[in-house]
Amino acid sequence: MMRLARKHLDWWAVVLAVGFMMIQVACDLSLPTLTSNIIDKGIANNDIGYIWRTGGQMLLLSFIGVWGAAGNVYYAATQSQKMGQRIRTNLFKKVTLSSTEEFETVGNASLITRTTNDVVQIQNVMVQMLRMMLMAPIMLIGAGILAYLKSPRLTLVFLVALPVLALFTILVMYFAVPLFKSLQKKIDRINLIFREGLTGVRVIRAFNQDKFEQDRFEGANQDYTQTGIKVFMIVSLMFPVITLIISGTNIGIVWYGGQLIAHQALEVGNLVAFMTYATQILISFMMVSMVFVFVPRAQASAARINEVMDLKSKINDADQPVTLPDSPVSLEFDHVDFRYTGAEKLALTDVHFLAKAGQTVAIIGGTGSGKSTLVNLIPRLFDPESGQIRLNGVALPAVSQRDLHQAVSITQQKAVLFAGTIRSNMVTAKADATDDQIWHALDVAQATDFVKETGGLDAVVEQNGDNFSGGQRQRLVIARTILKRASVYVFDDSFSALDFKTDALLRQQLRQDAQVQAGVTVIVAQRVSTVADADVILVIDGGKIVGQGTHAELKATNKTYQEILDSQLRKGDVVDA
Repeated sequence: MMRLARKHLDWWAVVLAVGFMMIQVACDLSLPTLTSNIIDKGIANNDIGYIWRTGGQMLLLSFIGVWGAAGNVYYAATQSQKMGQRIRTNLFKKVTLSSTEEFETVGNASLITRTTNDVVQIQNVMVQMLRMMLMAPIMLIGAGILAYLKSPRLTLVFLVALPVLALFTILVMYFAVPLFKSLQKKIDRINLIFREGLTGVRVIRAFNQDKFEQDRFEGANQDYTQTGIKVFMIVSLMFPVITLIISGTNIGIVWYGGQLIAHQALEVGNLVAFMTYATQILISFMMVSMVFVFVPRAQASAARINEVMDLKSKINDADQPVTLPDSPVSLEFDHVDFRYTGAEKLALTDVHFLAKAGQTVAIIGGTGSGKSTLVNLIPRLFDPESGQIRLNGVALPAVSQRDLHQAVSITQQKAVLFAGTIRSNMVTAKADATDDQIWHALDVAQATDFVKETGGLDAVVEQNGDNFSGGQRQRLVIARTILKRASVYVFDDSFSALDFKTDALLRQQLRQDAQVQAGVTVIVAQRVSTVADADVILVIDGGKIVGQGTHAELKATNKTYQEILDSQLRKGDVVDA
């Protein structure tokens, strides 16, 4: 946790918080002595003037103490909140810059918990640290010294009280700390089930699994609740027990102090001051013990956050990145092999092809054959195990990821839209895009008509684009891909929800669009009709390219392509290239 504190706290503010806290402690420790003086010197001697003067000093110290406490609370609260803000920002940056493999190592649900609940745990402990955790030991030492100065013999009472308090605190820690640590993992489990329930609600209803999912969530929720009840019941025992110990200690002090007063070995004022110091000592000890209860939970949260921050990316920029030339545009796979982490078999084997500006490369194959894996290598979402991928003649690892992503415009299998408007989604691809450029991209993507019917570029887009159909979402993300000026345009199964007519019109517009034709177009598709007019068709099976050529060539010579063709066409149907 100290590592996070060092990176995310303003240390000048921490020093001010500690300074204000020291002022508060000094005032709190001075008040019992002044009370003792009023009793022993003012009231005992009937000196009204002394009582008023000392009372005035107490009021002034109280005011200064309140001012110190307010300053301490202000800086403690602001620093803990700023620390949380900075940690969340850095976590978000880390996640957005991480590769897909690293992102999946932790898991979506756990990342959400770490960015929210774990950060809150650290914020809470940081407030306590700048308040109680620093004040308690100082108050404990200061009050102990002053209590000893008032009556060394009375301090013997603490030889009984403090060991009892320490033993009870150790027992609470022994049972509570493991439970606190387990709570974080149980929150992960709740978030995972809840997230799956939200994203898969249609599937759950379609298969009538509402009761099963409700029971699954209830089980995780009940597990978290029972653990929380157990741990907080254990912690809640501290307050009544400590109150009992404080009361017992005060009884012991009054009893023993009364005997000392009777033998004229102690003044009444000193007894009153000693009782106040004793209360401060025991409360400070209680606060110190609470540190050992809550800090382990924050430490567990800090470890989980550091785990994310310490993820080592396997995809890094070169020490001296090469500037990617704008032309001549080309995309080359040079005998590329790829394997997912931990997999025994290669996902791609000896992939080799070259495409130049103006060419359309289509990739077709069965489900799980490696089509999406292949195109995900183009923007370096993964790196190949062997072989090289070159863009415009430059090997991808030699180019900075920023420049590479600027040169590649990709539509993923899942059509992702962000909550906002159609315009705000379009400018994600090109921040300075004009309305005319956006409308042109929508024209090419065959999306103009329904966008106008919906309300134009300022039409609302709900989260995940849920207010649009699957085909409409695909056309919007295709338009976004087209809007960006790039060297390579990748459409990963982006035409699957389109009817045949719209599919054909869209591909015709792509062939006529000057910006798209200035680069290389890569289309992944399941339908033969979508790839038939491509300049080069790659037939992929089991991660290997088993055929490469035009539609006519593959139709005549390639068995795998023929099988795909036969499975999609009825006898007598014709697909024109």
